[in-house]
Amino acid sequence: MPSKPIPGSSGEVLTCLPSPYVPHAATGLLYLPRFIAKCRYVKTHGALPASYAKNYKRGLDRFLSLHLGVDPAAVEKAVHESVDDAELDRRLLEIFPKDVRAAKWNRDIVQKGMTQAGQEFLLEALTKMGCADRAGEIRSVPDLIDFDEGRIE
Repeated sequence: MPSKPIPGSSGEVLTCLPSPYVPHAATGLLYLPRFIAKCRYVKTHGALPASYAKNYKRGLDRFLSLHLGVDPAAVEKAVHESVDDAELDRRLLEIFPKDVRAAKWNRDIVQKGMTQAGQEFLLEALTKMGCADRAGEIRSVPDLIDFDEGRIE
């Protein structure tokens, strides 16, 4: 039977965040709905749990922002100041480049962690979670996120 993460091994887990594989309706960008959800969580709760706060506006949030040529704080500001999804989409489309190069970003994001160094990172993370046996199945950082949050059995 395949192992499952040791409860609490990666810190508090937010199952309310969408999978990194969910595309943003207005841009087609994978992961953007997750970054938006984290911004909304911060707006509502004041902060993310420590296990998420360490990478908020860093990590994949920053990689996406760098791809778009925007500051992650600008995305957060747009989320915090918008009253609904339509207004948020309008604001984001104003600060994002006309061509968000969704196909390039989507290919890059699904391959995060597939380098030799990335595979070592994933194995280390899975080992801390008590799941080193899952290394062949959890092949990318988005997979690791989905596994940690219970979307991969």
